[in-house]
Amino acid sequence: MGIQVEFNPDLALRDIKEYKSGKRKLAECLPTTLKKGKINNFLKKGQRNYWLFGELPLLETKGHGNLSLPLASIKIIEYTHVLISGEVWTKGKYKIIEIIYKEEIRFNGFAKIK
Repeated sequence: MGIQVEFNPDLALRDIKEYKSGKRKLAECLPTTLKKGKINNFLKKGQRNYWLFGELPLLETKGHGNLSLPLASIKIIEYTHVLISGEVWTKGKYKIIEIIYKEEIRFNGFAKIK
């Protein structure tokens, strides 16, 4: 038996409709509106690691690797691993640095384009 750890180059959250329908917790979902400078909470199932020294893309996920284009550039400012009902979760906070409008290119792989 090993320790399962996932390294994430982005933060992928669900549509807010998932929370409103009772399927997800609020922190598992994107905020209703993205606002530059705002700090938001996030919650992801599993033991995940995020890069803390730069900007990452914020994406919407529908699950099973089905991801949107970047919606915003964010900085993860803190995260920790916790047990919730006997399962490992990763919770933390991220700050929205820049909103990315449709079809704008702001990342080249993992590198932020200025």
